[in-house]
Amino acid sequence: MCNHINPHNVMKMPNVTLAIPEDLHEKMKKHSEIRWSEVVRKSLSEKIEDLEALDKLTRKSKLTQADVDEIAHKINRDVFEELSKR
Repeated sequence: MCNHINPHNVMKMPNVTLAIPEDLHEKMKKHSEIRWSEVVRKSLSEKIEDLEALDKLTRKSKLTQADVDEIAHKINRDVFEELSKR
C-alpha cells in the first residue's frame, strides 16, 4: 500500500499574506515546533463562528446603528466608572 498523498485529494486553500511586527516574528521563530498557519487558521475560524452567531442573534433586531452606538457608549461609561472605583 502506498502512503504518499494523492495530489487530487488535497484540499485547495487560498493563501493569505500576513504582516506582523518584527519582534513578534522573532518570538514565533523561537517556537518552530508550532504550526503557526494552523494557529491563525483556527483563530480566524473561531472569529467567523462568533460573528455568524452574532449575525444570527441580531438578524431580526430593529435597533439602528445610532441605538447601538448609544448603548455601547453607556456600557463603556459604566465600565469605566466601575473600574475607576477600584
